[in-house]
Parts: sequence; C-alpha cells; structure tokens
Amino acid sequence: MKHQPFALLLSIGALAVPCASAQSPSAPARPAAAAAPALKKPAEYPIKPTIADVPYGPHPKQRLDFWRAESSKPAPLLFFIHGGGWMAGNRMVVSGLVKPMLDAGISVVSIEYRFVAEATTDNVVPPVKGPLTDAARALQFVRSKAAAWNIDKERIGASGGSAGACSSLWLAFHDDLADARSSDPIARESTRLWCAAVDGAQTTLDPKQMREWTPNSQYGGHAFGFTGDAKTKLSQFDEFYNKRDTILPWIAEYSPYALVTKDDPPIYMNYGTPPAPGQVQKDPTHTSNFGVKLQEHCKEAGVSCELHYPGAPDSPHASSKDFLIEKLKAQKP
Repeated sequence: MKHQPFALLLSIGALAVPCASAQSPSAPARPAAAAAPALKKPAEYPIKPTIADVPYGPHPKQRLDFWRAESSKPAPLLFFIHGGGWMAGNRMVVSGLVKPMLDAGISVVSIEYRFVAEATTDNVVPPVKGPLTDAARALQFVRSKAAAWNIDKERIGASGGSAGACSSLWLAFHDDLADARSSDPIARESTRLWCAAVDGAQTTLDPKQMREWTPNSQYGGHAFGFTGDAKTKLSQFDEFYNKRDTILPWIAEYSPYALVTKDDPPIYMNYGTPPAPGQVQKDPTHTSNFGVKLQEHCKEAGVSCELHYPGAPDSPHASSKDFLIEKLKAQKP
C-alpha cells in the first residue's frame, strides 16, 4: 500500500462505456450520457446462501450474498469481487468456489457493486472510484458482522477475475481506509486483507505502463471517463494515453501497481497464457505481462507474489482456490 491522502477466469464485458469525457482530478463530474443497466436478480445458486441479497449501502447494486462455513470458532472468509470490466457481470460467478471453500471451513461473501456508468450517474469522479470504494465499503460491512456471522476479521482473502481481480489488488495494496474518528461504526472497520488471489488481473491503470508492457493495450480509459472521439477516429485508449498527465493523481490513487509497499499481504496471480513483455498480445486486457511486471515490482518492495501461467517456474499453486485455502487456513505466525 502507498500512503495517499484519501484514507477460474471470468467472462469479460466490452472495453468501452458510455460516460462523460474525463475531466481533471479537481473538476466536477458531468452527467452520464446513458442510463446504467438495470440490475437483474441472479439465478439460483447451486448452494443457497446462508443470507442472500444483504444491503451494505443505499444503492440497489450495493448488495452481497454470504455463505457461513461450519466452524466452532471464527472462520476465515473469501471476499469475492466479480469481473466484467466494471461494466457487466454479477456476483453469481462465485458459484464454483463456494463448495470447496465451505468444505475447507472458509466462509464466502460475493458482492455486487456500482459499474462505472452508475458511478458516473452518481457524480463519482473518476468513475472507477465507484466500484473500488464500493468494494472497500462492503469489506468494512462484512467485518462489522464478524460476531454475528462467525468470521475471523483478520483472515479475509480477496479474489476475482479481470476487473474484480484489479479491485482485489487495489484493496490488497491500498492503505487502510478505516476512519477511527467516524461516527459510523462500519467506517471504523479495516479494509486490509490477509491475502489476495486473482485471475487475469489488470495490475496497472497507467496507460504509459500498459503500452510499454503490451503495445496493443486498449483497456482502462473508461475507468477515468475517457470515451474517445468517433468523429476524429480517436480511440478511447489513445485519449487516455494522450491525456495521462492530466490524471496522474488518479493513477497514483487507483492503480494497484502504484500502491505497492513492503507491508502488503501475499499475492497470487493466475493467467491463461505465458508472458511476452513488450510484444503484441492476443488478449492484451488479460495478458500475463501484467503479472510479470507486478511480480517484479513486488519483489523489489519485499512483498510475496506468486505468478502462475502455463510453464511458470516457482509456482506451487495451480489455482487461486488452492492458494486461498492454504493461506486462509495456515497457522497464524
């Protein structure tokens, strides 16, 4: 985590979102160009949640489902954030992880959150602040329920794919957002994690880094409100790249790579293909180039970071699930 002023792969949505053009960090938000998609009620889970559709905030998307593991003592928790580019998806995607976690004595939470279009409608600037701070608030809410839900408040590991992976890493590396002086007891809860294990993560939201690591990068501008210009054939990413200097404070606050410091928890990243830094990638949004560069950075900072991909060296865990179970069930030092 970096000290700042303000305290498995998933299906991926489109890479652009209809929202207002990005403004400088000090400028007010403008209205969204299109209404946010309606929230659809999830289908049935294979294993019914212990408590379903729990509100952790006033917005209709600020909801979560909870599965309680059988345990005579407070149980560790998987905190799951779905992917979809912060534009699509829902919390149902956790389904495949629920049974193995419960079998291991690990409780599970899967959250819904505002997408960038909905955050823009709410005048959240930049739009990515909406889904990220929703995740933080959900985590604080869950901690506030520790006694009632039999949760070990320390042993909470985050996971997700794509944008959910990026959100998980943001939580893992960010300073604690707990406000000890708040009159709101939920806001006084910690946002720190025991570990994080993610799939297909974007590890930076800096367009300069993205283009250096993967020349055909095209993801991320929507997180800061960039839409491109169809009339001049300016792509969303090119606008993002060209105006990078106007949003450096946002990059410093919301890019996981920028937040890494030595006191951060252990990280695991899983990708479907081997890396080739500096080369064009078939899937630049989920390339393991992201993982290679974050792992290098974590090693320099003294943060434990395991990177898995086909043929990866020094990766004893075949999946995020295996890493999470081992870390969350390990004896405390």
